[in-house]
Amino acid sequence: MAISELQVQTALKSAIDPNTNKDFVTGKTVRNVKISGNDVSLEMVLAYPAQSQLDTIRQIVTDQLKTITGIGRIEVAVSFKIVSHSAQRGVKLIPGVKNIIAVASGKGGVGKSTTAVNLALALAAEGASVGMLDADIYGPSQPTMLGVQGRPESRDGKSLEPMEAHGLQIMSIGFLIDPETPMVWRGPMVTQALEQLLNDTRWRELDYLVVDLPPGTGDIQLTLAQRVPVTGAVIVTTPQDIALIDARKGLKMFEKVGIPILGIVENMSIHICSKCGQEEHIFGEGGGEKMSGDYDVEFLGALPLDIRIRQEADAGAPTVVTAPDSRIAEIYRQIARRVAVKVAEQAQDHSSAFPKIVIQNT
Repeated sequence: MAISELQVQTALKSAIDPNTNKDFVTGKTVRNVKISGNDVSLEMVLAYPAQSQLDTIRQIVTDQLKTITGIGRIEVAVSFKIVSHSAQRGVKLIPGVKNIIAVASGKGGVGKSTTAVNLALALAAEGASVGMLDADIYGPSQPTMLGVQGRPESRDGKSLEPMEAHGLQIMSIGFLIDPETPMVWRGPMVTQALEQLLNDTRWRELDYLVVDLPPGTGDIQLTLAQRVPVTGAVIVTTPQDIALIDARKGLKMFEKVGIPILGIVENMSIHICSKCGQEEHIFGEGGGEKMSGDYDVEFLGALPLDIRIRQEADAGAPTVVTAPDSRIAEIYRQIARRVAVKVAEQAQDHSSAFPKIVIQNT
């Protein structure tokens, strides 16, 4: 007796995606189920980049299908497709950019830029096309962290070609000024510079643009919230009470302007002594998780206070590319996958599916 599609669907309802924690049927991942006698073939199309997870998911699905009595040959193809998701109401998407992820902190010195660059690199390592916009006009750090020098080209005298490093497309005010020149600008000039960097860069078909925001809740954050189509925001904090106070302000600002909070990353959560191996919670313990619970947002992960993270960022080769097999790089990749899953759960943007209506006098 031939296998039925109902049997296949029933089996896959018991197969859980380890990245979304949902079964593959509920997650609408299963496509093109084909049954020939007792042989089954199907496609699994994930909504998030998961290059490192394809074999694992294929095995989970295959093992679950093997529980069907009498099943024959099994073929499972696993891939992923990233689409545009809606941003704030009334803000149009930017050409060449599907989704914008803002990485913010209410306070400086919590490792936000380091987290942002490793998040971008982790998304790229999972197979996504990723860009990095350094929105810290006063203190751009991404050129140093990514080891990029020189100035961007302009082919038409108006737009800029993004710089590239480690598979990322990058833009920063740091490419356009002398490193030792202070940006003595008032708010309106800073916000105009941010808009120009974002809109005048010729981004090439990005799945995600990670925006490294300056600390605080000032002009740049408000400009981003009001004029830039942000899919969601990631808040970076340390467990320290003084950092959490400011991180809460940043979170509330995004909530007020209707930008979804994708989750919270706790940086410098624990220090392990390189001499004796003793673990110490230098900046306190559990602050990020408590904040997540208070605001009902996801706790994306905790990163240690580790000298290698600082050394590798200063050397222009962040941890995810320098030590891809390290425990720290794996934490960044786990955080990146959860961020991508949270983006995928947002409402899709269908504006490109509708033709533009042009009224002409005839």
